[in-house]
Amino acid sequence: MSLETITTILGGLTIGAALMVVISRHPVRSVLYLVLTFFLISSNYILMNAQFLAVVNIIVYAGAIMVLFLFVLMLLNLDKDSEPKTHVLVKIASVVAGGILFTVLIAALKDGIALGEAAAPSAQNNEGLVQNLGQLLFSKYVLPFEVSSVLFIASMVGAVLLAKREKQVID
Repeated sequence: MSLETITTILGGLTIGAALMVVISRHPVRSVLYLVLTFFLISSNYILMNAQFLAVVNIIVYAGAIMVLFLFVLMLLNLDKDSEPKTHVLVKIASVVAGGILFTVLIAALKDGIALGEAAAPSAQNNEGLVQNLGQLLFSKYVLPFEVSSVLFIASMVGAVLLAKREKQVID
C-alpha cells in the first residue's frame, strides 16, 4: 500500500468518525466518537512526520479534555423529558449555517487542489521532530512562548481569585 492510499483511508475514517459525532443521538456515544476522531487525526499527524503534534493531540485532547466531557455528561444525566423544544427557525438557521460552512469547505478544497498537491513527506524530512521544534521554539519563537506562558499564569491566578471571591460572596 502506498502512503497516499493509507492517507486517503485514514482521512475517510476521520471524516466518518467526525460525522458520527454529529449524527449520534446519545451524548456519551458522541464523545466516544470524538475520541476516535482525535486518535485518527493523530495517526494522520504521524503520517505527516509530526510526531510531537500526534502525542500532544492524544494526551491533551483525547486524554484530558474528553475525560472531562465524559464526566460532565454523566453528571448532567441528560434525558429527552428535560430537554427544551427547539423552534423551527433555529433548525432552519442551523441548516443554512451548515450549508454555508459546507460551501466554504468545498471552495477551500477546490483552491487547494488547484494550487497543486503537497509533496509527500520523505524519510529524510525532519520537520516535525521534537528536536527541531524545540530548536525553533527556544530560538526564533522564545518571546511569544514566554508571553503565552505569562498569560496562562495570569489567567490561572485570575480564575482562582474569581472563584475565591464568589465563595466569599456565597458565605
